[in-house]
Amino acid sequence: MELQPKHTILLVDDDEDDCLLVKNAFDKCGFTGVMVFLKDGEELIRYLNREGEFLAGESPYPDLILLDLNMPRMDGRQALQTIKADPKFRAIPIIIFTTSNEPADIQFCYDHGASSFMTKPNNYKKLIGAVETFCSYWFNWMRLPRMRDKT
Repeated sequence: MELQPKHTILLVDDDEDDCLLVKNAFDKCGFTGVMVFLKDGEELIRYLNREGEFLAGESPYPDLILLDLNMPRMDGRQALQTIKADPKFRAIPIIIFTTSNEPADIQFCYDHGASSFMTKPNNYKKLIGAVETFCSYWFNWMRLPRMRDKT
């Protein structure tokens, strides 16, 4: 699969094992961009605002965000609301990537500006398939906003 070069994905998930599996799946699918791992919504907001350890020259601006819902401190729901309320970040596609399949969670996320809602596959083979579909859709068919250096 041919991908547009050098996209940056922020993966926001507190489960290190899930992050490793997702990274491996993206690598297996030929993703050549940058994947940044963040542990919770607070870290995500600091990253976007270039605060603390996330300096502007060292933290690539994301083309999209993969966001888990259930995390400590600031969960994915709160992070989604915070990002979509800020005009600087509103255009960044946020894909909810979570274990939940609850209709209330799905509705909440779309009501608050999520671009997509994906339930995490329950095995690695399905994860590879989901990531292949994800990469084809977001990087080959969709046109992402170029928002570099807006912060």
